[in-house]
Amino acid sequence: MTDVSTNASTTETTDSMAILTGMYAAEAEYLAAGGPGEAPFDMLAPFFAPDVVLHQADALPYGGTWRGHAGLERFFVEMSRTWDVFDMVEQEFLGTGETAVVFTRVRARARASGRELAFPILQTVAFKDMRIAEVHPFYWDTAAIAAACAAPTET
Repeated sequence: MTDVSTNASTTETTDSMAILTGMYAAEAEYLAAGGPGEAPFDMLAPFFAPDVVLHQADALPYGGTWRGHAGLERFFVEMSRTWDVFDMVEQEFLGTGETAVVFTRVRARARASGRELAFPILQTVAFKDMRIAEVHPFYWDTAAIAAACAAPTET
C-alpha cells in the first residue's frame, strides 16, 4: 500500500525547490543584466503568481507590502536605489513544501552611505499553482540596516 501523503509531500518539496532554485538563478541573471530599468522583468515573472505579495519590514528603506508583478518590479527599483551591492553569499533551504523557509547570508553596500554590512535574512515563501505566492523576509536588525542605508548628515 502506498502512502499518498508522503508522495504528495515529496512532490511539493521537489517542486518548491525547483521553483526557488530557478527563481534565484533568474534573479542573478536579471541583476547581472542590469536589473531594474535595464533588464526585462519577464525573466523573473514566470516564478511568481500574478497576485504575489511581498511583505518587507516597514523600517527598511524599501519597506511595505508589494503586490503583483508590477509591485515586484517597483520593489526591485527601490532595492537598486538602496543597495550598490547586495550579494547573497550563502543560502540554506531549511524547509520546503507548500511553504518553504530560506536562510540567506547577505553582504551588501548601501548606495547612499557607502557602508558595508553583513546580515542574515530568514524568509518564508508560500507557493500556489507552482509559483511563489507570498514572501515574508525576516531581518535580524532592521534598525542597523536602515541606519547603514541612510545618507550621511552634514555637520
